[in-house]
Amino acid sequence: MPGTVVGLAVGDFRDRVRRPAYAVVLIAAVGLGYLATPAPESEWVVMQVGDYRGTYNSAYTGMVVALAATVWLPLGGFYVVRNALARDEATGVGRLLATTPLRTWTYLVAKFLSSVLVLASMLGVLAVTALVMQWARGETMAVDPVRLLSPFVYIALPLMACTAAAALLFETIPLLRAGLGNVLWFFVWTVLVLAGQSPEAPLGGIGVHGVVQSLGAGLAEQGVDPGTAGEFSLGLTQIQEPLKTFDWQGFDPDPAFLLGRCALVALALGLALLPALWFPRFDPARGRGTRAAAPGLLPRSAGTGHGGAVPVGAGAPAGSAAGVRDADLAVVRPAAFAHPPRTSVTSGSPALRLLVGEVRILVQGTPLWWWAGVLVLAVVSQLVTPATGVTRILLPAVWIWPVLIWSRLGTQRHEHGVEALLGAYPAVRGRTAAEWGAGFLLTAAAGLGPALRMVTGADTQGLVHWFLGALFIPSLALLLGTLSRTHRLFQFTYLPLWYGTVNGLAAVDFMGAIRGADGSPAGPPPVFLAVAVVMMLSAVFLSGAARRATS
Repeated sequence: MPGTVVGLAVGDFRDRVRRPAYAVVLIAAVGLGYLATPAPESEWVVMQVGDYRGTYNSAYTGMVVALAATVWLPLGGFYVVRNALARDEATGVGRLLATTPLRTWTYLVAKFLSSVLVLASMLGVLAVTALVMQWARGETMAVDPVRLLSPFVYIALPLMACTAAAALLFETIPLLRAGLGNVLWFFVWTVLVLAGQSPEAPLGGIGVHGVVQSLGAGLAEQGVDPGTAGEFSLGLTQIQEPLKTFDWQGFDPDPAFLLGRCALVALALGLALLPALWFPRFDPARGRGTRAAAPGLLPRSAGTGHGGAVPVGAGAPAGSAAGVRDADLAVVRPAAFAHPPRTSVTSGSPALRLLVGEVRILVQGTPLWWWAGVLVLAVVSQLVTPATGVTRILLPAVWIWPVLIWSRLGTQRHEHGVEALLGAYPAVRGRTAAEWGAGFLLTAAAGLGPALRMVTGADTQGLVHWFLGALFIPSLALLLGTLSRTHRLFQFTYLPLWYGTVNGLAAVDFMGAIRGADGSPAGPPPVFLAVAVVMMLSAVFLSGAARRATS
């Protein structure tokens, strides 16, 4: 049985690493390693203790890159590995496995290990990047492999196991296997990262507290009072001037710390096995809401005009196909084709009809309670005073509400298997423009309440940024959906931008929610947003043209 688990896990891992998306992920991992070890004169830092940082030796470089991975890889890695079950279902492999004696827990463990291998390979790339960055920064050229690699093993790897388990668990829960699970994980990740740095965090949290104590001891050894050095910070932070350096020889974990990390891995394995209680392993007979066909019955062929099922068995006339009685077969008479139906001619603008059709496709299946939420937010927006007050809370609220619908832009024709059919449509640019227009109308409809409040409050600057935000969001969604052909990339990109805006990070405020002391928007200037919209739409049309040229 262990050999079966390992074989399935390795086979699934090999299948994943052959995909182009995996190469993109590894490139992103290299970029993360670069950001974690900025040049001494840079204006940003990932880890600092007040005005100090460690010298770029093996211990500090390995630790800072490992902690950066601990913070950011659970977010991005979740979206990378969370399609482990969906891929088997889409390709038909799941149905094939359902006919084998493979146990459900064996399958789940194999998928869990496969996801851990994918995330661990990212850690491996980050470890190599840490080594390269140590040499590139040139502060200490001597390499200590143990100090460099150990933080990836006992700090980052247990968090990767938890991420893999959470992705597998979400896929087995019907309510969370789609876009809602992607959105929920972003907020779960936020809580884990913030609460996991607390000294009281269960099982050591994300492993930061012990490192902070070790850094403080390193400062004290060099005559710097840790109490006056400043607070510890982990995350991308802008600094005004270069940090001072001190020599740090690394973190030596005690047995209690290592025991907590092992317990974290055991917890992850338990979460991965938990769905064995309800996961049907692609067997329709075990799945809820599915019924196996009754024995001795075959479904009627579509188009016969009869409902129910056709009985099969003894007593069928000789020569009838598969034992089906001739009386049960519908006879298609030639007269049925004597006067074929004719397509009626519809007057009006084709572009307008196309736009209306794209709107209907985009919002199809949206429940009434969702529209009720839009209406409630619009009404509440009219009650906020002054007019600029609506932008800080309500505007981000109304522009997170449609995130799952926006993520459909650029992806539906591929995910529903109609891309080849639509390839014969002559006006491809017109269809793309109509799809973007549907996204813009949805964005404007969701944000109509704050816009009306800005109009009544004479908030002209806010209204300009609102309009540019309404252009920016569908452009970003359509670009990422067209390039990736999946919902997840937009959800992964948009949620951090939105979260940064909510937390007052003006550099990413694309909607004008953050205001300066004079009440004017503090985010990027309107020209910058307009140029970004033009560039994204240009990339969408160029990408479509390139695909048509190579098809």
